[in-house]
Amino acid sequence: MNLKEIAKIVEGVLFVSGEGVEIDEFKSRFDMNDREFNKCLDILKEKYNEDSGINIIQYKTKVQLCSNPQIVENIAEILNPIRERSLTKAALETIAIIAYKQPITRMEIEGIRGVNCDYAIQLLQANNLIEVVGRKDAVGKPLLFGTTENFLKRFELKSIESLPNYNELLDRIRVIHSEGDSLYREFTIPEEDEETEKKSSAETNEGEDLNNSDTRSNHTDETDENSEQRKDAV
Repeated sequence: MNLKEIAKIVEGVLFVSGEGVEIDEFKSRFDMNDREFNKCLDILKEKYNEDSGINIIQYKTKVQLCSNPQIVENIAEILNPIRERSLTKAALETIAIIAYKQPITRMEIEGIRGVNCDYAIQLLQANNLIEVVGRKDAVGKPLLFGTTENFLKRFELKSIESLPNYNELLDRIRVIHSEGDSLYREFTIPEEDEETEKKSSAETNEGEDLNNSDTRSNHTDETDENSEQRKDAV
Protein backbone atom coordinates (compact mmCIF):
# COMPACT_ATOMS: atom_id res chain seq x y z
CA MET A 1 0.00 0.00 0.00
CA ASN A 2 1.52 3.33 -1.06
CA LEU A 3 1.60 6.52 0.97
CA LYS A 4 -1.29 8.15 -0.91
CA GLU A 5 -3.56 5.22 -0.12
CA ILE A 6 -2.51 5.27 3.53
CA ALA A 7 -3.06 9.03 3.68
CA LYS A 8 -6.60 8.48 2.37
CA ILE A 9 -7.29 6.00 5.19
CA VAL A 10 -5.80 8.35 7.79
CA GLU A 11 -8.03 11.11 6.44
CA GLY A 12 -11.13 8.91 6.77
CA VAL A 13 -10.24 7.85 10.32
CA LEU A 14 -9.69 11.43 11.44
CA PHE A 15 -12.97 12.55 9.86
CA VAL A 16 -15.04 9.81 11.51
CA SER A 17 -13.26 10.15 14.87
CA GLY A 18 -13.85 13.89 15.21
CA GLU A 19 -11.18 13.91 17.90
CA GLY A 20 -7.41 13.57 18.06
CA VAL A 21 -6.04 10.12 17.19
CA GLU A 22 -2.73 8.80 18.52
CA ILE A 23 -0.05 8.84 15.82
CA ASP A 24 1.31 5.53 17.10
CA GLU A 25 -2.01 3.89 16.20
CA PHE A 26 -1.39 4.66 12.52
CA LYS A 27 2.31 3.82 12.64
CA SER A 28 1.58 0.47 14.24
CA ARG A 29 -1.29 -0.37 11.89
CA PHE A 30 0.71 0.36 8.72
CA ASP A 31 4.15 -0.55 10.10
CA MET A 32 5.50 2.94 9.44
CA ASN A 33 8.33 4.97 10.94
CA ASP A 34 8.13 8.70 11.81
CA ARG A 35 9.50 9.82 8.46
CA GLU A 36 6.97 7.79 6.47
CA PHE A 37 4.04 8.94 8.56
CA ASN A 38 5.12 12.57 8.26
CA LYS A 39 5.04 12.16 4.48
CA CYS A 40 1.41 10.98 4.79
CA LEU A 41 0.61 14.05 6.85
CA ASP A 42 2.29 16.27 4.26
CA ILE A 43 -0.06 14.84 1.64
CA LEU A 44 -3.07 15.74 3.79
CA LYS A 45 -1.69 19.15 4.75
CA GLU A 46 -1.25 19.98 1.08
CA LYS A 47 -4.89 19.09 0.50
CA TYR A 48 -6.17 20.86 3.61
CA ASN A 49 -4.22 24.08 3.28
CA GLU A 50 -5.23 27.62 4.31
CA ASP A 51 -7.50 27.84 1.27
CA SER A 52 -9.56 24.93 2.57
CA GLY A 53 -12.32 25.08 5.16
CA ILE A 54 -10.63 22.21 6.98
CA ASN A 55 -7.10 22.04 8.39
CA ILE A 56 -5.08 19.20 9.85
CA ILE A 57 -3.26 19.82 13.12
CA GLN A 58 -0.67 17.86 15.07
CA TYR A 59 -0.27 18.26 18.84
CA LYS A 60 1.65 16.20 21.38
CA THR A 61 1.24 12.61 20.17
CA LYS A 62 -2.01 13.12 18.25
CA VAL A 63 -3.28 14.35 14.92
CA GLN A 64 -6.73 15.79 14.20
CA LEU A 65 -8.92 17.51 11.62
CA CYS A 66 -10.23 20.95 12.57
CA SER A 67 -11.94 23.93 11.00
CA ASN A 68 -9.91 26.70 9.39
CA PRO A 69 -9.40 29.44 12.04
CA GLN A 70 -10.02 32.07 9.37
CA ILE A 71 -13.71 31.14 9.14
CA VAL A 72 -14.48 30.49 12.82
CA GLU A 73 -16.86 33.46 13.09
CA ASN A 74 -18.76 32.38 9.99
CA ILE A 75 -19.12 28.87 11.33
CA ALA A 76 -20.34 30.18 14.70
CA GLU A 77 -22.99 32.40 13.07
CA ILE A 78 -24.54 29.35 11.40
CA LEU A 79 -24.01 26.60 13.96
CA ASN A 80 -24.68 28.37 17.25
CA PRO A 81 -28.40 29.01 16.60
CA ILE A 82 -28.76 25.37 15.55
CA ARG A 83 -27.01 24.16 18.69
CA GLU A 84 -29.00 26.42 20.94
CA ARG A 85 -32.27 25.06 19.53
CA SER A 86 -31.13 21.56 20.41
CA LEU A 87 -31.06 22.42 24.11
CA THR A 88 -34.40 21.84 25.76
CA LYS A 89 -35.63 23.21 29.04
CA ALA A 90 -35.84 19.64 30.33
CA ALA A 91 -32.13 18.94 29.85
CA LEU A 92 -31.06 22.30 31.26
CA GLU A 93 -33.15 21.93 34.40
CA THR A 94 -32.14 18.32 34.95
CA ILE A 95 -28.38 18.88 34.69
CA ALA A 96 -28.60 21.97 36.90
CA ILE A 97 -30.56 20.09 39.58
CA ILE A 98 -28.07 17.22 39.57
CA ALA A 99 -25.13 19.62 39.75
CA TYR A 100 -26.47 21.34 42.87
CA LYS A 101 -28.18 18.41 44.63
CA GLN A 102 -25.81 15.53 43.87
CA PRO A 103 -25.79 12.74 44.72
CA ILE A 104 -29.48 12.55 43.86
CA THR A 105 -31.93 9.88 42.69
CA ARG A 106 -34.19 10.01 39.67
CA MET A 107 -37.28 10.19 41.89
CA GLU A 108 -35.81 13.14 43.78
CA ILE A 109 -35.09 14.94 40.50
CA GLU A 110 -38.64 14.32 39.33
CA GLY A 111 -39.93 15.56 42.67
CA ILE A 112 -38.21 18.87 42.06
CA ARG A 113 -39.09 19.21 38.37
CA GLY A 114 -42.56 17.73 38.65
CA VAL A 115 -42.27 15.63 35.48
CA ASN A 116 -40.71 12.37 34.32
CA CYS A 117 -36.95 12.72 33.77
CA ASP A 118 -36.00 9.31 32.32
CA TYR A 119 -35.33 10.63 28.82
CA ALA A 120 -33.29 13.63 29.96
CA ILE A 121 -31.19 11.46 32.26
CA GLN A 122 -30.49 8.98 29.46
CA LEU A 123 -29.34 11.78 27.16
CA LEU A 124 -27.11 13.33 29.81
CA GLN A 125 -25.55 9.94 30.52
CA ALA A 126 -25.04 9.24 26.82
CA ASN A 127 -23.16 12.52 26.51
CA ASN A 128 -21.02 11.76 29.59
CA LEU A 129 -22.31 14.73 31.58
CA ILE A 130 -23.69 12.66 34.48
CA GLU A 131 -22.94 9.21 35.84
CA VAL A 132 -24.12 6.73 38.47
CA VAL A 133 -22.15 7.37 41.66
CA GLY A 134 -23.79 4.82 43.95
CA ARG A 135 -27.07 3.65 45.45
CA LYS A 136 -29.14 5.32 48.13
CA ASP A 137 -29.62 3.44 51.40
CA ALA A 138 -33.38 3.29 51.00
CA VAL A 139 -36.11 0.91 49.86
CA GLY A 140 -35.23 -0.43 46.43
CA LYS A 141 -31.65 0.93 46.59
CA PRO A 142 -32.28 3.58 43.88
CA LEU A 143 -29.34 4.79 41.79
CA LEU A 144 -27.64 8.03 42.74
CA PHE A 145 -26.51 10.39 39.98
CA GLY A 146 -23.72 12.94 39.96
CA THR A 147 -21.86 15.06 37.42
CA THR A 148 -18.73 13.87 35.61
CA GLU A 149 -15.31 15.39 34.99
CA ASN A 150 -16.55 16.07 31.48
CA PHE A 151 -19.28 18.25 33.01
CA LEU A 152 -16.62 20.35 34.75
CA LYS A 153 -14.60 20.54 31.54
CA ARG A 154 -17.50 21.66 29.37
CA PHE A 155 -18.78 24.18 31.88
CA GLU A 156 -15.27 25.51 32.60
CA LEU A 157 -15.42 24.69 36.32
CA LYS A 158 -12.42 23.71 38.42
CA SER A 159 -14.56 21.75 40.86
CA ILE A 160 -18.13 21.33 42.08
CA GLU A 161 -17.30 23.76 44.88
CA SER A 162 -16.81 26.49 42.28
CA LEU A 163 -20.37 26.22 40.94
CA PRO A 164 -21.88 29.65 40.22
CA ASN A 165 -25.42 30.58 41.23
CA TYR A 166 -28.29 28.73 39.55
CA ASN A 167 -29.09 31.34 36.87
CA GLU A 168 -25.45 31.85 36.00
CA LEU A 169 -24.99 28.09 35.61
CA LEU A 170 -27.91 27.92 33.18
CA ASP A 171 -26.36 30.73 31.15
CA ARG A 172 -23.04 28.95 31.15
CA ILE A 173 -24.71 25.71 30.06
CA ARG A 174 -26.24 27.48 27.06
CA VAL A 175 -23.13 29.31 25.90
CA ILE A 176 -19.59 28.66 27.13
CA HIS A 177 -17.78 31.58 25.50
CA SER A 178 -18.86 35.17 24.96
CA GLU A 179 -18.17 34.85 21.25
CA GLY A 180 -20.95 32.27 21.05
CA ASP A 181 -19.18 28.90 20.93
CA SER A 182 -21.91 26.47 21.90
CA LEU A 183 -21.31 24.32 24.95
CA TYR A 184 -23.03 21.20 23.67
CA ARG A 185 -21.13 20.66 20.46
CA GLU A 186 -22.69 17.28 19.72
CA PHE A 187 -25.50 17.25 22.22
CA THR A 188 -28.86 17.01 20.44
CA ILE A 189 -32.29 16.42 21.89
CA PRO A 190 -35.20 15.65 19.53
CA GLU A 191 -38.03 18.19 19.63
CA GLU A 192 -40.50 15.51 20.69
CA ASP A 193 -38.78 15.35 24.08
CA GLU A 194 -40.82 18.30 25.38
CA GLU A 195 -44.07 16.79 24.15
CA THR A 196 -43.15 13.44 25.72
CA GLU A 197 -42.54 15.09 29.06
CA LYS A 198 -45.77 17.10 28.85
CA LYS A 199 -47.69 13.90 28.13
CA SER A 200 -46.00 12.13 31.03
CA SER A 201 -46.78 15.09 33.30
CA ALA A 202 -50.43 15.09 32.19
CA GLU A 203 -50.72 11.36 32.90
CA THR A 204 -49.18 11.88 36.33
CA ASN A 205 -51.61 14.72 37.14
CA GLU A 206 -54.53 12.62 35.89
CA GLY A 207 -53.48 9.78 38.18
CA GLU A 208 -53.23 12.15 41.11
CA ASP A 209 -56.72 13.53 40.40
CA LEU A 210 -58.15 9.99 40.38
CA ASN A 211 -56.43 9.17 43.66
CA ASN A 212 -57.72 12.38 45.23
CA SER A 213 -61.22 11.61 43.96
CA ASP A 214 -61.08 8.10 45.48
CA THR A 215 -59.84 9.56 48.76
CA ARG A 216 -62.69 12.08 48.88
CA SER A 217 -65.19 9.33 48.05
CA ASN A 218 -63.89 7.06 50.83
CA HIS A 219 -63.96 9.96 53.28
CA THR A 220 -67.61 10.68 52.38
CA ASP A 221 -68.55 7.02 52.85
CA GLU A 222 -66.84 6.94 56.26
CA THR A 223 -68.69 10.13 57.31
CA ASP A 224 -72.07 8.68 56.29
CA GLU A 225 -71.31 5.45 58.13
CA ASN A 226 -70.35 7.30 61.32
CA SER A 227 -73.53 9.36 61.07
CA GLU A 228 -75.68 6.23 60.83
CA GLN A 229 -73.92 4.72 63.86
CA ARG A 230 -74.65 7.85 65.95
CA LYS A 231 -78.36 7.69 64.99
CA ASP A 232 -78.55 4.04 66.05
CA ALA A 233 -76.88 4.89 69.34
CA VAL A 234 -79.49 7.58 70.03
